Amino acid sequence: MLVDIGEKVHIVERRSFQSDVRRHFFGRVDRVDSAAIRVTGYVFVFDSSSSKFVRIDAPRTRLIPLATAGYVINVAAAETDVEDVRYVESDGRLKATDGGAFNLDINEFGVLR
Repeated sequence: MLVDIGEKVHIVERRSFQSDVRRHFFGRVDRVDSAAIRVTGYVFVFDSSSSKFVRIDAPRTRLIPLATAGYVINVAAAETDVEDVRYVESDGRLKATDGGAFNLDINEFGVLR
C-alpha cells in the first residue's frame, strides 16, 4: 500500500465544473484497503463571499476511493497536528499549514484566484 494507517493526508476533491464547491479534507488514515482509505479529520470548504477556506468544526470520517481521478492526495509529515491545520494567505499565496511541520502551497502556479 502507498498509504499507511496513521499517516496524515491532505485531500483535494477535484471539481468537475467551475461552479462546483471547492472542498478539501485533512485527516488521519484509519483504515486502508486496495479500493479506498478511511480518514478522520476536517473538511475545508471555500466560502466565495469571503474568498477563504473555512474549516467545518465537527470532525468527520470519510471514505476516499483510490481508483478514481477525483481526488489529489498529499501525504503530510508524521508530526503534523491535524487539529491545528488551517489555511493562511501570505504575499498573495494560499497555503495549508499547522504552523509547524506541515506547509502545503495550495496555489502552486501563482497568486490567489
